[in-house]
Formats: sequence, structure tokens, C-alpha cells
Amino acid sequence: MGMTYFKRYRMEIDLRGGLFPAPSLPPEYQLVQWHDELLEAHADAKFESFRFEIDADVFPCLGDRAGCVRLMREIARREGFLREATWLLACHDETDGVPHYCGTIQGVRDGDFGAVQNLGVTSRHRSGGLGTHLLHRALSGFREVGLPRTYLEVTAQNVRAVKLYQRLGFQTVKTVYKAADVAYA
Repeated sequence: MGMTYFKRYRMEIDLRGGLFPAPSLPPEYQLVQWHDELLEAHADAKFESFRFEIDADVFPCLGDRAGCVRLMREIARREGFLREATWLLACHDETDGVPHYCGTIQGVRDGDFGAVQNLGVTSRHRSGGLGTHLLHRALSGFREVGLPRTYLEVTAQNVRAVKLYQRLGFQTVKTVYKAADVAYA
């Protein structure tokens, strides 16, 4: 194991103006608002979204299903947890008719800010605007509870996510470094 520092950006968006338009949600997808019984579904979607990504190196719990369950419990227990900004994305598969959860986002109140904790879409469901739709719904939830601004942190090496957030109106306000133990092959 060796210590590595990951560059991360704190990005913010002002919610007092209009939000970017939400893309149309394809008919096989459905947004599902937070409910306590969905904690493990959020953890599963988070694990499937992050386990092979750079963020699993930065935050090892994202590369472990049990770690994702613990993380979801911690988020849901936070004093500022906002169900209005916490959503699952379900895909209705025609083969078995059972919804499969393929995306997740969680939000908390942090003072006068909304804070996006994690936004993840499983690899099979990426590049169709689904992450944008989840983010739009979470930002709408922050606005519903009267928060004027929202922030998130993103690993700089996750270029696709950084570009997405910039395109949607987020601005980088700070660069931070996260230390992590990384196993070298």
C-alpha cells in the first residue's frame, strides 16, 4: 500500500435562478424517491456504479458492497439528510418485469447549502442523460426545501463527470486533495 493524493474539485451551483432543463426520461426508467426500505437498493446501485471507477480508489468503501451499505446508513442518519434530494433510478426490464436499480443520488443540508453526496449510474446505463436527470431531480429537491446553493466534490481524473457538471452550470470554487492508501500491483 502507498499513500496517493487525489485532486478533487468542489463545484457549486446557484439554485436561485432557473435550473438546466431535465432531459426526457425514457419510458423504461422511473425515479423513485427515498424511503427507508430502499437503503440497500441505494447501496447496491452505488456499488455497481462506483466499484470499477477511480472513486473506489479515493473512497475504498465505494468498491465494497458492505462499505456502500455502511455509507448509505451514515448518510441517511445525518441530521441534514434530505429525502427530497435522494433518489433511485429504476429500469424496468422487459424480460422479467422486475425493476432493477441502475442509478442513485443522495443529498443533505450542509448549513445554507445542499450537498450532493454521491451521483452514480451503472456502466450499462450511462451516456443517455440519466445522470443529468437524477441531478436535476436532486437539485429540485434542494430548491423545494429553500436552499439557495448546492455543492458537490468530484475527482479531477473523472473528466466526464467534471465536464458534465460544468455543462450544467456548476463552477469550480476550490481544489482539495484527498489522501488515500492505494494498493500497487
